[in-house]
Amino acid sequence: MGLLETINSPADLKRIDRSDLDRLAREIRQTIIEVVAQNGGHLAPSLGAVELTIALHYVFDVPRDKIIWDVGHQSYAHKLLTGRRDAFRSIRQHGGISGFTRMSESPYDAFTTGHSSTSISAALGITTAKQIKAERSKVIAVIGDGSMTAGLAYEGLNQAGDTHKDKDLIVILNDNEMSISHNVGALSSFLSRTFSAKRLQEMRREFGDFLKSLPRIGDDMYQLAKRSEESFKAFVTPGMLFEAFNFEYFGPINGHRLNHLINILQNIKVLEEPVLLHVITKKGKGYTPAEKNPVYFHGCGKFEVATGECLPAQDTPPTYTKVFGDAMVTLAREDERIVAVTAAMPEGTGLAQFAEEFPQRFFDVGIAEQHGVTFAAGLASEGLKPVVAIYSTFLQRAYDQILHDVCIEALPVVFALDRGGIVGEDGATHHGLFDLSYLRSLPNMVVMAPRDENELRRMLLTAVQHPGPVALRYPRGIGTGVALDESITPVALGKAEIAHENSEEARILIVAIGRTVEEALEARHILSEAHGITAKIINARFVKPLDVETIAHYAARIPNVITVEENTLPGGFGSAVLEALNDAGISGFKLKRLGIKDVFVEHGSQKRLRRLYGVDAQAIVAAALRLVS
Repeated sequence: MGLLETINSPADLKRIDRSDLDRLAREIRQTIIEVVAQNGGHLAPSLGAVELTIALHYVFDVPRDKIIWDVGHQSYAHKLLTGRRDAFRSIRQHGGISGFTRMSESPYDAFTTGHSSTSISAALGITTAKQIKAERSKVIAVIGDGSMTAGLAYEGLNQAGDTHKDKDLIVILNDNEMSISHNVGALSSFLSRTFSAKRLQEMRREFGDFLKSLPRIGDDMYQLAKRSEESFKAFVTPGMLFEAFNFEYFGPINGHRLNHLINILQNIKVLEEPVLLHVITKKGKGYTPAEKNPVYFHGCGKFEVATGECLPAQDTPPTYTKVFGDAMVTLAREDERIVAVTAAMPEGTGLAQFAEEFPQRFFDVGIAEQHGVTFAAGLASEGLKPVVAIYSTFLQRAYDQILHDVCIEALPVVFALDRGGIVGEDGATHHGLFDLSYLRSLPNMVVMAPRDENELRRMLLTAVQHPGPVALRYPRGIGTGVALDESITPVALGKAEIAHENSEEARILIVAIGRTVEEALEARHILSEAHGITAKIINARFVKPLDVETIAHYAARIPNVITVEENTLPGGFGSAVLEALNDAGISGFKLKRLGIKDVFVEHGSQKRLRRLYGVDAQAIVAAALRLVS
């Protein structure tokens, strides 16, 4: 029996001899590798945090003590050690455990963390609440994978280090010099100015012994050197930054030396003041393919364990992300005003080729979406055409900047919203299900979504030619396989299209947006072949400005109307259609809105979730049959 099989809680871990913990770390890594190879997931971040996870659970008393993982995708080893070993093979599968920490999943998950840089603020809140309730326990924020590049982390540090408040808080900076892609910015360079922990300690000890050996003046010289050590440390390590926030800084130390980690944690555990421990780890540690390519293995699909190669896939169309990236390069060759901005995800948003070909026109701002949007607004104010490529779920963090810094002055910033709609196994924190609702309410904003990858290219050109802000929303995954036009032409702003050629009189009108157009076309075929019911499909293209003329024309003639969107129903596309028809004075029709109800969608495959939440072809057919009955 392996050591991991004996652990059902952190209490079991504490009974293992320290000499066996390295063996346990190897077993944990092997388990994570085998499961992620089958399920996909965040491999490299969790492999890099294995020893740190073991040491934390060995020293602290969780769940009485609270550990907050930032981002939660570092927590695979934590899940294995906290009663979820048997459920681990279900990770990221529908009905299984989450790929992130979830408070509702386990009492050992102190906070739900799917987006980055929240841990210090949350930990400070928990610490303060414990003080108010007169409870004594430790709160540890483990922040890494680039999360220290976001402003929210420093807002938390600023309050936590307030000298007028006694905050018993431990922050562990898990510094692997990576976020999803390589870290960028001055802060990243600052954190990389580190000494070998072992060599630094040896230098201090040797120099101290030398000073003490000096006759008569030895002890005085040694005390003077100790006082000078803090100044020296400030210049050769990042300690200066964190000491400025009134944190007691320790490190940097090797995050893969278990005994040393445990000793350090036991020492700082007794301190009752804000402490920051700087730990150096290697992303993908223990699995050679992940060490060599941590960007790919940050969040990967299924792969062969022996080689690290992706499992062979069928010949499929390119992804929307790749089509977007290729179109950006094509358009930028023709228009030197086009620049690209992303938030720590050049590969994830398809901009790697753009960055290589136009390095002076590409900007990776780090995990700082708010800054990225305002930065783009500044670029636009000087006549450039910035395209801000950010996943839909992450753009939510910059809502205020979109409103105030872009929309009020109608600056020509293009928001390329990748992963719009249901994204799959990453779950509630990552689905892009709110953008149509939160963007269409903003004055001066144009909101559109393509039915396929060719229309994506056309809409991107439309967006960069538009004199005001535009949000272009497209889904995760492969395209429909349509042929791409040889040259890119724009679409008419605010104009819908009939998605098929048919002059038959229809009993059902289906108004769809984005990828749901293809679901509507499939439903139309089923209704015709299996039920003898004709349907007309409108590809709305635009949520704002909505093509009221076209929709109202057909709604006045076809009594049964269905709207379909992969977005939350409150305030979404269907609501926009209802509002428009009401304002146009159209009546005498029945309307059914299909979309995501007022709930958070959990993790699972895209196909399964679309079926479960009623936004696929079968759901459209069922709605149509209910209307005509």
